[in-house]
Amino acid sequence: MSTTQTTDIETTVHETLESFGAKADAITRDATWEQIDVDSLDLAELAQVVEDQHGVKMDDGDMKEIKTVGAAIDYIAARKGAA
Repeated sequence: MSTTQTTDIETTVHETLESFGAKADAITRDATWEQIDVDSLDLAELAQVVEDQHGVKMDDGDMKEIKTVGAAIDYIAARKGAA
């Protein structure tokens, strides 16, 4: 996985979370969904955006296991690299 691809994934995740109302400065790799006020419906929408833009399918079980922004980015990057 190239740095450019990882940066694209980070950008997608950050921009999508901001569109849900999360404050840009609060969206860090260590931030939990609760800390940035993202709920399960937002996560479902994030999963759809990721699939549309990066071709990585994330199911409900995946999203329940992912607890932080950084873990989501790493998961997407790993899945995209494996595709």
